[in-house]
Amino acid sequence: MNYYQRLRDIREDNDLTQEEVAKVLNIQQTQYSRYERGAAQMGIDKYITLAKYYNVSLDYIAGIIDEPKKIK
Repeated sequence: MNYYQRLRDIREDNDLTQEEVAKVLNIQQTQYSRYERGAAQMGIDKYITLAKYYNVSLDYIAGIIDEPKKIK
């Protein structure tokens, strides 16, 4: 799975809008939309923020593994 597909899936699994996730990342919704489409890449700081917010590992968000691992 591509990382940008995982961004959308995990957001939808948590019943969140792009606007809500963008607020968590302190960015505009349009920028977050670019991340989900694969039109732009997020910095590692944004990935870390999302991992903490969703309480899942970075490798899950990045699409490297398919089973979410909780952060301890």
